[in-house]
Amino acid sequence: MKGKLLDAARQWELLDENGHVPAALSYTALLQHAADAQDLARDVLQLTAGFAESQHSSTRTGRAVLAHLATAASMSSHAPPHFAETAENTLCLTRSSNPTDRHYLTNRMVIDHASARAFLRRTAESLRDAAKELDDHLDFQRFLSALTPRETPAPPPPKPSGRHR
Repeated sequence: MKGKLLDAARQWELLDENGHVPAALSYTALLQHAADAQDLARDVLQLTAGFAESQHSSTRTGRAVLAHLATAASMSSHAPPHFAETAENTLCLTRSSNPTDRHYLTNRMVIDHASARAFLRRTAESLRDAAKELDDHLDFQRFLSALTPRETPAPPPPKPSGRHR
């Protein structure tokens, strides 16, 4: 999931290779960014809810993982509205002839789209941090299991007592 979020943040570009907003923007393509970001956010929310319902979320490590997942859920939910605002401003831009309005809308689009992509990156970072918590915990568990003997030796048989009846 982390990879999907980072790929989306990298691929969903608004600016052209010169760093300018293209003259012909596709409302449909930008709206698709919002829809795809919504799907990603839903997946992050489901992952977080699933972990929160598990017995693992009540351990010390589980609470730390859940905190990272909660941040990821929050960050991911902020991206779709920013992508949708970008798409909406594209429509407004095509209807506006006032240069000041066009300049404002163009800047607003760049900011909204960049913000949405940043939210996707932050979501991926939070998921990475959650995975690191789990990896560190598992490494510690492996270390502990290496220190403890695998099999406990059987207790020696009882010695016969000298007393008979």
